[in-house]
Amino acid sequence: MRVGLFVTCLVDLIRPSIGFAALRLLRAAGCEAVVPVTQTCCGQPGYNSGDRTAAKALARKVLKEFDGCDYVVVPSGSCGGMIRVHYPALFADEPEMRETVQRVAKRTYELTDFLTNVAKLETPPGHYSGSLTYHDSCSGLRELGVQAQPRALLAKLPGVKLAEMRESATCCGFGGTFSVKFGDISARMANNKCEHIARTGAGAIVAGDLGCLLNIEGRLRRRGDLQTRVLHIAEVLAGKDGVCK
Repeated sequence: MRVGLFVTCLVDLIRPSIGFAALRLLRAAGCEAVVPVTQTCCGQPGYNSGDRTAAKALARKVLKEFDGCDYVVVPSGSCGGMIRVHYPALFADEPEMRETVQRVAKRTYELTDFLTNVAKLETPPGHYSGSLTYHDSCSGLRELGVQAQPRALLAKLPGVKLAEMRESATCCGFGGTFSVKFGDISARMANNKCEHIARTGAGAIVAGDLGCLLNIEGRLRRRGDLQTRVLHIAEVLAGKDGVCK
């Protein structure tokens, strides 16, 4: 199957290793993985801020770039939710776009959901040994139903010891523009999340959205925690230091 990888802005600009890890996982699952070189943003920042004109322009670009793929896979529940859930609403007043939007939206999956339920990856190529705890990112959980999938994949790595934290499904306080508009509330939410992480004694916090990870890591370091590793689920499953070949 031909799978288009939507890398996301944050991954591309801040931690490209996640994109390479996602590619490695897709290829391990037997997929023909392609990465359109002209891709940029899904349009979510504009959409959330009320700039529907900019959001539509970027959405049209995404639709054009990925319409030829059998599936679209995103290492982010947030961007995946934008395409799958919000694109149909964004173009609700343009019936001529309905078929294209629905076609791409129904083919779009968050990475672990795709690997579990579509590609059915049996043996992730990564090797991880140690304890970790998992944070359920809001969009992946509430918009796409991603919760059991990452845990099922982690269970396939023999060296992983999963230590569930309290309130793993509670928001970390990032929420895109929420963390900018409501900084004090966001900081308190992030601090609560870090306290739950600390109580597990896990050596790493893992999640499926880089935005959450950046927010959590920032708060961990400000609290003086320089030891807890902060990893994307793709990095763990593919091998943190692995390269795509």
